[in-house]
Amino acid sequence: MSTTAPKPRVAVVTFPGSNDDRDAALALARLGAEPVPVWHADRELPEVRAVVLPGGFSYGDYLRAGALARFAPVMESVRAFAADGGLVLGICNGFQVLCEAGLLPGALRPNHSLSFVCRDVLLRVERTDTAFTARCAKRQRLSIPVKHGEGCFFAGPELLSELEASGQIVLRYEGESPNGSVAGIAGVVNAEGNVMGLMPHPEHAVDALSGSTDGALLLGSLVDAVRQIESAQPAAA
Repeated sequence: MSTTAPKPRVAVVTFPGSNDDRDAALALARLGAEPVPVWHADRELPEVRAVVLPGGFSYGDYLRAGALARFAPVMESVRAFAADGGLVLGICNGFQVLCEAGLLPGALRPNHSLSFVCRDVLLRVERTDTAFTARCAKRQRLSIPVKHGEGCFFAGPELLSELEASGQIVLRYEGESPNGSVAGIAGVVNAEGNVMGLMPHPEHAVDALSGSTDGALLLGSLVDAVRQIESAQPAAA
């Protein structure tokens, strides 16, 4: 009798104003994961091995993008999950939330153009030894769309030097940055390497019909990492 291994469970958090949560869930499902919906008001995470904070406009992005979502009840559990080594990925607005919550360094500012940008961009992979980029090759170029008005990553000279020295810069824009990010930064990880944020939307680049499947390299890396965790530490029945 054949048995089917359970799919890796990945939480996808929805805040009021999220609009890419279903896209993220669909992309994860296509890559072999079981997306588990989590509402912003939930105080505890379900039994999962990774958490995705999707794109959108959490709480309308009033005050500042991601500034209100950091206070959502679910974020206390996300912080604890990350502190225990759990994998957390923030996409666009999710990246903004993670920076506001102190889970990632730096800040996201309004685009230099002060205009919303929505187009495909080229990225350069700086690191492949993370749970989010393992399917990539070093310095590989990826084509993934962006869509944001506050995607300019900022870090002062001292912090930027620290990020460069510690290898926390994972993705850079190839060529001209769409938003004016310092040092062309498109994605970073925390010092421990288990939390990542990026402004481009990999969930919109997993189907050839969209023009690129490069996003599957990033999300697929996350799914692979979850499989490895579950293989080493099976979830309790």
